This record gives sequence, C-alpha cells and structure tokens, in this order.
Amino acid sequence: MTTALSDNLVLFGTEVTDRLEPQHILRLSAGVVAAVRVRDFFTRHQCQEVMRALEGCEMGSYDERFVQPRVAKLGPAAYDYYGNNGLTAEYWDYGDRSAKARATLLHGEDPLDLAADRLREGWHDDVRRATSGGRPMFAGMIREINQGARMHFDEVVREFPGLLDEIPVCQLAFNCFLSMPEGGGESVVFRRRWRPSDEGHRDGYGYDSALAEDQPVAEVRAELGDGVLFDPRNYHLVRPNAGSGRRVTLSFFIGITTRGPLHIWS
Repeated sequence: MTTALSDNLVLFGTEVTDRLEPQHILRLSAGVVAAVRVRDFFTRHQCQEVMRALEGCEMGSYDERFVQPRVAKLGPAAYDYYGNNGLTAEYWDYGDRSAKARATLLHGEDPLDLAADRLREGWHDDVRRATSGGRPMFAGMIREINQGARMHFDEVVREFPGLLDEIPVCQLAFNCFLSMPEGGGESVVFRRRWRPSDEGHRDGYGYDSALAEDQPVAEVRAELGDGVLFDPRNYHLVRPNAGSGRRVTLSFFIGITTRGPLHIWS
C-alpha cells in the first residue's frame, strides 16, 4: 500500500491511499483528516461500462424548486421523501424501481454490490443497508453534478431525528467517480459545522459560503474510478465543471454505529 498525505494534514488534509483500511474510516470519524481518496476503487473499465449502460436509463432530479443548479439522479434521497410519519410511500416505490434499474448497469450486475464489497474488505466487517421502521432503505444513488453544488451540510440525526432505526455515532459520505470532466468538479470540505445562527444565511438548500471562508479547507480532485469519503456534517460544496466531460458518481451515506457493521443509505 502507498499512502500520500497532504502538507496541511495537521490542520485539515486529505489522505490518499491505494487500499482502504479501518484506520482511514476511523480517522475520518475522529476528524483527524478531511477526506480520504481511494485510488481505483472501481476500474476504468467498470466505470465506462456503467456510463454506457446509463445512457438507456431514465434519470430524475432533486426537487428543482429548491435545488439549483439541477442535479440529475437515479434513486431517491431520504431527504426528499420525509413526511410527518417518516418516509412516504413514494420513497419506497421509487427506491425499489431505482434499485432494479441500477442492478443491471455493470455487465448485468449492480455497481452498489461492488462498492459494498470493497467497503467490507476495507472495514473488515459487514456493510448493510440502514433501516427505517424496520424496512431496508435505498442506498446507492447515481448523481450527475456538472454545474456545482452550493455549500451545505448533511446530518441525518439533526435534520431528521428518528429516521434511522439505529442511530449512527458518525455519518460519512461516499462517492465513487464514474466520470470526471477535464477540469473542475472538485469536492471542497470545510472544517466548519452548522450552528443555529447560520439559518440567517441560508439560501435554498445551501448556505452563504462566507460562513466558512476563514476555516481550514480541503479540496479533493478525484480521478476516474476513485472513491472519496468525507464527513458531510462539515460544510461542503462542489465546484462547477470546467471543459468537457461529466461528473457522475455512485453516492451514499455511511453510518458508523456502536456495533461493527457499517450502515448505508442515500
């Protein structure tokens, strides 16, 4: 295994590795590093195969009344279907249909299964879908973010208390890059968590980036097939593409609980 550490690791850096190990996930959970980039999480051929198969797959999007610029996606986000009594019936229906569509994208197999197997190998324990109301949740959204994404945070236990049956002590985000543009598309992670006073600086689903401008920051420029993990409870954004090419990822959240297995959802 070869590991390279960025110069600002002491403050808030990115760790780059050829092989995911438990220490990487634990260091992220402890806040010691900003992000972990795993080279060649998927092979180039696997990425190309998924992208070819996606051409015949209908993509939806986040609610465009709130999420602009538009983000195309295959699969539901729990945030989009959270009602007064938990997840709506539409969530479960859309999740089932999306999982069936995704299940044949990799030579007739599911790229989520490949990603989960790689995580199991790296974590040395099982990877399971998180449950809500006793039902396994959808995991493994495929997203296309070409025009960037505003600065925001994701923290399920704060935003949607009670959604998950087993409360995670830490939430991570995972993205495997199936396609990358010639330039741009960087993931930018700030060492800054949400505060109640931040609501005065909210803009739709995101926040004014000036809130984090004086904080330590890490920029991650992934290569094709790389897997990137970071703590989405920190404010983060995506820079717009530059030049030709698309930014497409297989994405889900990872919950670390008080027991061994990792729990995943989207």
